[in-house]
Amino acid sequence: MSDAPPRLFDRAALARHRDRRAAGFAAHDFLVREVAERLADRLDDVRRRFPVALDLGCRDGLMGRVLAGRGGIETLVQAELAPGMARAAAAAGGPAVVADEELLPFGPGSFDLVVSCLNLHWVNDLPGALAQIRYALKPDGLFLAALFGGGTLGALRQALLEGESQARGGVSPRVPPFVELRDAGALLQRAGFALPVADGDRIPVDWPDPLSLMRDLARMGEANVLAERPRHFTGSGTLLAAAERYPRRADGRVVADFEIVYLTAWAPHASQQKPLRPGSAAHRLATALDGLEQPAGERAPK
Repeated sequence: MSDAPPRLFDRAALARHRDRRAAGFAAHDFLVREVAERLADRLDDVRRRFPVALDLGCRDGLMGRVLAGRGGIETLVQAELAPGMARAAAAAGGPAVVADEELLPFGPGSFDLVVSCLNLHWVNDLPGALAQIRYALKPDGLFLAALFGGGTLGALRQALLEGESQARGGVSPRVPPFVELRDAGALLQRAGFALPVADGDRIPVDWPDPLSLMRDLARMGEANVLAERPRHFTGSGTLLAAAERYPRRADGRVVADFEIVYLTAWAPHASQQKPLRPGSAAHRLATALDGLEQPAGERAPK
């Protein structure tokens, strides 16, 4: 039996979609730009300099523009799966390479910092990609990432399921699975990172109607690239049935929720803090709490 991870996503289709959207991406980058700013704010909280950094999944160089002048970055290498996006990033300034997150071309200890903004949700083997990122970091190097979480596009997912079921008598996979916040820290630990932290927030965005939402997702380069996706164009009957089932506000507009999971972790280094061994505490908890210590299994007196 093969130990290879399941092939959930068609990575070649992802590259094609992004290439087609490269020229006009800046007109539809509002969500990525917002998350990039929030990710950069986390970097501002770290009182360190990171001379050599990698922007993994750079699209047209948006993250690089947000990072300009921050974090003590002197050289930012931009990496992107889609050649058209990589060319756009290079034209915006700084070196850019075509690289696949599932097979990174960088040697050990290449970077002080790796940043990835809303890109890793399309990776088939996320634990493997995280391990490669840790490998590319210098000891005590920082990894910062944002990716879509499990609560993303829940209303759209349900509307498409119900709409396609009515129009075609069956359903097809159309919205990808996303990482759950509760699992994110364990994924970082599994990849060998130290001091992992995962937190999240939710960004609601409103559109005039569900069809506008679906069009904008495609223009962001977030079209369906599930390996088991239907290979035919989605019929108007399915789309209209889904639009009818999408919940609307009183003013007729629709809201899509994007759950964002933020990852912060470090490549291991001897200088980093480590948890104490069990039983090695120098002071008793009862003393700190000004309470009465009881042997295990006994109740405190009333």
